[in-house]
Amino acid sequence: MTGSPETGLGSSRLGPAERAAALDRMGHEEFDVVVVGAGIVGAGAALDAATRGLSVAVVEARDFASGTSSRSSKLIHGGLRYLEQYNFDLVREALTERGLLLQRIAPHLVRPVPFLLPTTKRVWERGYFGAGVALYDALAFSMGSTRGVPHHRHLTRKGALRLAPSLRRDAFVGAIQLWDAQVDDARYVMMALRTAAEYGAQIASRTQCVGFLREGERVTGLRVRDLESRTTSEVRAKQVVNATGVWTDDIQELVGGRGQIHVRASKGIHLVVPKDRIHSSTGIILRTEKSVLFVIPWGRHWLIGTTDTAWNLDKAHPAASRADIEYVLERVNSVLTTPLTHDDVEGVYAGLRPLLSGERDETSQLSREHIVAHPVPGLVLVAGGKFTTYRVMAKDAIDAVAHGLDGKVAESCTDRIPLVGGDGFQAMWNSRHRLASVSGLHVARIEHLLKRYGTLVDDLLTLIREKPDLGKPLDGADDYLRAEIVYAAAYEGARHLNDVLARRTRISIETWDRGIGVAKEAADLLAPVLGWSKKQTDREVEYYRKRIEAERDSQNQDGDQEADASRRGAPDIVPTASP
Repeated sequence: MTGSPETGLGSSRLGPAERAAALDRMGHEEFDVVVVGAGIVGAGAALDAATRGLSVAVVEARDFASGTSSRSSKLIHGGLRYLEQYNFDLVREALTERGLLLQRIAPHLVRPVPFLLPTTKRVWERGYFGAGVALYDALAFSMGSTRGVPHHRHLTRKGALRLAPSLRRDAFVGAIQLWDAQVDDARYVMMALRTAAEYGAQIASRTQCVGFLREGERVTGLRVRDLESRTTSEVRAKQVVNATGVWTDDIQELVGGRGQIHVRASKGIHLVVPKDRIHSSTGIILRTEKSVLFVIPWGRHWLIGTTDTAWNLDKAHPAASRADIEYVLERVNSVLTTPLTHDDVEGVYAGLRPLLSGERDETSQLSREHIVAHPVPGLVLVAGGKFTTYRVMAKDAIDAVAHGLDGKVAESCTDRIPLVGGDGFQAMWNSRHRLASVSGLHVARIEHLLKRYGTLVDDLLTLIREKPDLGKPLDGADDYLRAEIVYAAAYEGARHLNDVLARRTRISIETWDRGIGVAKEAADLLAPVLGWSKKQTDREVEYYRKRIEAERDSQNQDGDQEADASRRGAPDIVPTASP
């Protein structure tokens, strides 16, 4: 999207030239706020600040959403289990956000998804769960956010089996069908960042905060390392926001102490299996002794997870062990007529939840609520929370920034700002057959592009018109067009092959070989956009191969320590710096 003199908006493009320009400005200007971390909370904070008229810079040590925000259950939900903890305010808040994301902010990225909640007791359990789900719907209705998500309904066992024939008849007596929503989390983060860029934010990935600038006790900016060029510079700001999730304590140490707020990491893993392994037209929710297990529809696949265990090892690359995988398989197989085996698993991913540390030892009992604090003058910390409520977290963080700035700062307006690609999406969706006819692509391809790019699909179609070869699918990952690989680097801030295969697309978990077979083709498409030599192109492919091998090896290890050691066998292609 290009800037408009009528609107005063800038470009949402995040390509190599835009990154270079952002770093140049960061070295010469003082910003109202610099955000450290470009996961969902950092992206949301940048967007909130930029739409209030503040000057904003964002630095991220790795790729956008490379931590927790690309490894979630990919659900936008109220958190049904929090009703059992009587946390009605958290559920109501999340359901309000769900409605906003579905209807106004990101209709191209967030869509409704049905679930079955099987019951095993005829009377008390149906009444207990039924009351909870009814309250869930009532809380959403009270905030006016049910549009687009049907109300729940009770089903007999026969009715449930019509929707999910793969369920064992003896595993349940009835079911409740309810609706939530889902999203490709990494794509959402990238779209939020692009929207912030459109409103003037300067954004650079592979740019690590290695220290803070101080004037007395006040924080006045950052020392940052461009990990691509290995150069260090200073970024001056009136306020700094630490939005680094599970790295919160590490960043706090750079400013002289951990402070009073501590974040603990909880590991959750997910398995990806082909759609034909489970015959069901709906997702499934299963209760386990520690958490909730979801079976989530995901294109031609199912996502199955998650676990909830403490993790004190490598935060950048949490590893799923064989024990983790067997736990998920055992729990889901308890209700399936045809059990899943290790051979059915196409992909595995592990992520870390940033939980506010409390008195309890079990991570499943730690708080998912968020906190905002001003640990030292000039520095705002935001931590905790969940993906669904990122916008509220961001608003609270920038409210704290506003308090620290001289002069009046406008109120948050992100509840009324569609992400790029969202404005006019429904009209373009309704025109998808015409777009298919004009472009020469099958309507199924157009639908795929619309669900990933919204109205920005015109950018992709322009690339294909200019180079028709880009309209072909990738050989070995034919859900994706070659144009999407080029676009990831030219518009979406991808700097390396792994960024594209793991986050701009989901090839790394959606193909049996986890993307190794398509790596060379993708790297060759990226090379001219990113200015790679043949040596660098080959290095990207080799690094990706080693990363996949290390992950596969870690998933054959019995426990966390062994899995972590195996995963560390593949170093990052761009190592982070020591402070």
